[in-house]
Amino acid sequence: MVAHFRGTDEPAVVVLPTGSGKSLVIAELARLARGRVLVLAHVRELVEQNHAKYQAYGLEADIFSAGLGRKESGRQVVFGSVQSVVRNLDSFDDDAFTLLVIDECHRVSLDDDSSYRQVIDHLRQANTRLKVLGLTATPYRLGQGFIYHRHHHGMVRGESDCFFADCVFEQPLRLMVKQGYLAEPKRIDVAVERYDFSALVPSARGLFSEDDLNRVVSGQRVTPGIIAEIVERARDRRGVMIFAATVAHAEEVLGYLPKSEAALITGNTPSRERERLIVAFKGERLKYLVNVAVLTTGFDAPHVDLIAILRPTESVSLYQQIVGRGLRLAAGKRDCLILDYAGNPWDLYAPEVGSPKPDPNSEPVQVECPACGHANLFWGKRDGEIVIEHFGRRCQGLVEDDDGRHQCDFRFRFKTCEACGAENDIAARQCRGCQARLVDPDDKLKEALRLKDARVLRVSGMQLEATLNGRGLERLRVTYHDEDGAMLSEWFALETPPQRAAFAAVFLRDHLRAPGTTWRPTSPREVMAGERRLRAPDFVIGRKAGRHWQVREKLFDYTGRYRTAADAAETS
Repeated sequence: MVAHFRGTDEPAVVVLPTGSGKSLVIAELARLARGRVLVLAHVRELVEQNHAKYQAYGLEADIFSAGLGRKESGRQVVFGSVQSVVRNLDSFDDDAFTLLVIDECHRVSLDDDSSYRQVIDHLRQANTRLKVLGLTATPYRLGQGFIYHRHHHGMVRGESDCFFADCVFEQPLRLMVKQGYLAEPKRIDVAVERYDFSALVPSARGLFSEDDLNRVVSGQRVTPGIIAEIVERARDRRGVMIFAATVAHAEEVLGYLPKSEAALITGNTPSRERERLIVAFKGERLKYLVNVAVLTTGFDAPHVDLIAILRPTESVSLYQQIVGRGLRLAAGKRDCLILDYAGNPWDLYAPEVGSPKPDPNSEPVQVECPACGHANLFWGKRDGEIVIEHFGRRCQGLVEDDDGRHQCDFRFRFKTCEACGAENDIAARQCRGCQARLVDPDDKLKEALRLKDARVLRVSGMQLEATLNGRGLERLRVTYHDEDGAMLSEWFALETPPQRAAFAAVFLRDHLRAPGTTWRPTSPREVMAGERRLRAPDFVIGRKAGRHWQVREKLFDYTGRYRTAADAAETS
């Protein structure tokens, strides 16, 4: 971190797992800083916690938080809540700050008018070289992905317009558990029926609506069985946190728990009552604490050794925050049971992939970039040691050339510009090379459907055959079928190196489930033996050429107005 800020004023991130001592790190940074330091957090519990750790060094610091009844800003180090500071920016005009530390920095929005950005802009007016350091256990933001652009291991994570430029240090959760600094999270496959949230669609903000959540939990009468199993699993456990989907759901859950041992906290719980319940839970006078989205950050109860998740989590960040409540060490604590009754797709140990699992059988796989050699980590599937599928789009490696340090330009999956041939992301609408509008797949389908000499197949299957041509030479025949029995075929020769190179360029490049890998079959039968490595297109467009049909266009990764065969299979 020190080396980073000696060379640049660009904002940086430090990633530390929940329970690994962020408050101590913040206290040490504030102690070592030469100029004035402002430490911001979004809840008063974190402000108080960070201030207490700093005071443990025998040092004094101010607190600026309306929730804590203090608005002091005169000392060298100030711990404040962002809500209080942004409403009182004139209290921070007198003496320029040199370092701003943001706890739970994944909450910093890209919006220029957000609270954190307003504070940063105000402090930069007094000091244009203000250093901004963020700390978080979860460096991703819903709807954005990773909150920083580059990682210190030499890879790209987020987009180039991220507010934080670099992650300068990251301590992996797996290492902290292995070294005994955190309790081991043990995710258990629960035996009873679960809630089925799979049909829910998040809102434009990426969140599930309370009405939809209530509809699921009230319509599926599984809550009594779930709570009975939690109570059974908790017989030899000390502290149980239950994360419910809605307030109504939480109240139902509370009704099935032992009355003298359980309590409920929601956003509407009065402050004094909330504090009383938290003190009782931390003192182990209560065993079960049910909550609705209020105890995911800034809550420290080390004795918690069972986490029950009864709600869908919209992001890996939220999932990690929930599980993190049970990872702190405590006397006599062996591990923390994680009971997930909502089918959440996140992998606690592989958040670096940064997205939900495409399906339950996916796992993190390493894929080497053919251009720069960077070992990318994507969701994918293996057959033994062979990666037969991955879902990566672009290499995450950082390369250096005459123009400086930038992301490798190799794309595993791409959309080719018909005007200039440049490779673009499959979701791009404008060519990054010539700025031309990329042809919409729907326009291609619409145009083909209007032509009398064109055939459009909604592909429901792909068949590979080894056939002989008129001269007795073996050829690969690829046949595409639609739901109504129509078909289109194409043939390939693989006898010579040029023929195999052409096959790789016009067929393998698009059909490989794991693009960028080195599989290069040399015969039709070898292609057939590796059929599990190949994927079928969503649509095939053929044109009449004399008496025969020729495949002219294949559409992969299709999202648009037209239904695909896969859509029909999912709804049948």
